[in-house]
Amino acid sequence: MRLVHINLLQPGMKLGKRIYSEEGLVLLSEDVELTQRLISRMKDLGIGYVYIKDAATEDIIVPEMLQEETKRRALVEIKQQFQNMSGFRTKSRISHFGKTLTGLMNTILEDIGSQKEAMIMLMDMSSTDFDLYNHSLNVCVYTLVLGVASGYNRQQLMEIGLGALLHDIGKTQIASEVLYKPSRLTDEEFKLIQQHTTYGHRILKDEPGIPLLAAHCALQHHERIDGSGYPFGLKGNEIHEYAKWIALADSYDAMTTNRVYQQALLPHQAVEVLYTGSCTLYEQRMLEKFRDCVAIYPIGMSVTLSTGEVGVVASIHPRIPQRPIIRVLKDAEGQVLNAPYEIDLSTALSVMITGVEGAEEVPSMPVSGQYLES
Repeated sequence: MRLVHINLLQPGMKLGKRIYSEEGLVLLSEDVELTQRLISRMKDLGIGYVYIKDAATEDIIVPEMLQEETKRRALVEIKQQFQNMSGFRTKSRISHFGKTLTGLMNTILEDIGSQKEAMIMLMDMSSTDFDLYNHSLNVCVYTLVLGVASGYNRQQLMEIGLGALLHDIGKTQIASEVLYKPSRLTDEEFKLIQQHTTYGHRILKDEPGIPLLAAHCALQHHERIDGSGYPFGLKGNEIHEYAKWIALADSYDAMTTNRVYQQALLPHQAVEVLYTGSCTLYEQRMLEKFRDCVAIYPIGMSVTLSTGEVGVVASIHPRIPQRPIIRVLKDAEGQVLNAPYEIDLSTALSVMITGVEGAEEVPSMPVSGQYLES
C-alpha cells in the first residue's frame, strides 16, 4: 500500500487502512472504494493523508507500533480514566486508576518488545484532529521506543511509560472551551493551559500504583534546558531525564498531528524543527537518539529522488532510517514504469530524497510556544 495526500485521491481508489475517529470508532473500513462524496467528507474532517491499495505497492506492508486490539483498549481506558478525573479539583476522591493503567502499560510494553527493532512511526497518518486521548497514547509509545533504545530496564520503562501516558492528565482540569479552542489562544488562555503541569503533579503524586517519577514527568515535561520552559524555568540537569524524553515525544506528536488551525507537519519536517532547539530547548544527544529512532520517511510515502524519479518508501533500515529503500514507480520524465524497481539509498549514496508528496516548506522555529504546545 502507499500513502496518498488527500488532494491526490481519486474516486475508485481503495483504502489500505481503516480511518478512525478521535474516539477510536471506525469511520471508514479497509478496502472501501472511495467516491467523490467520501473524499470530500475526509477533506471536511481535516484528514491529510490516507493509505490506499494498488497493484504496484500491494506487497508493501505498513507496520503498526501497537496491535489493533491494544490500541483500541488503550484509548478506551485512557478516555474513561481522564473523563472520570475531569473537574477533580471540585469533586470528592474517585476510585484509583493506578492498577488499571499499570496493566495496560504491561500490554503496551509487550507489543513494543515483540518488534525486533522498534522504531518511531507515526501512529496514525489519517487522524482527523488532535485530541487528548490519542495524544497521550502516542507520546507514551514514542517515549517507550526511546527508552528501549536508551537501554532502560523494565522498571524504568514502566516509570517513564506511565509518566508519558499521564503527562497531560492535568488538562482534565482545564475548561474544554479553552483546551479545544479552534483558534489561537489568547495570552491569558495560554497561561491557563500552562497550569496543567502543576494540576497533573497534584493528581498523580499521591496516587497508589503510580510511581512518584510519573508525577514529576507531568510537572516537568514543559521545562527546557535553557530555562525557558514552565512552570519553574528549570535548567539542564535540574530537569529529570524522563521529562526530557517526554518533552521531545510530546513536541513531535504535537507537530505531526492535524489541528483545526494548523496542518500537521511530516516527520522529516518535525525533526528539522526540533533540531532548531538543539542545546537550547533539548539536549543534543537526545535529539540524535530521537533522530536515529524515528522513521522520518514512513513506509508507503511517495517521494521524489534527486534523479527526478518518483517512488514509494518500500522499507526502512532500522540503523539508517534516513536512507530507506525506494520502489521507483515513475521515471525522470514522469512516465509510469511497467516494471517498477527498487533503489537502496543506504548503498546508492549519490541519490537523495529531494521532495515528499504533500510537503510544504519547513517552518522556522516558531516564536510562539503554542506551535509545540500539546
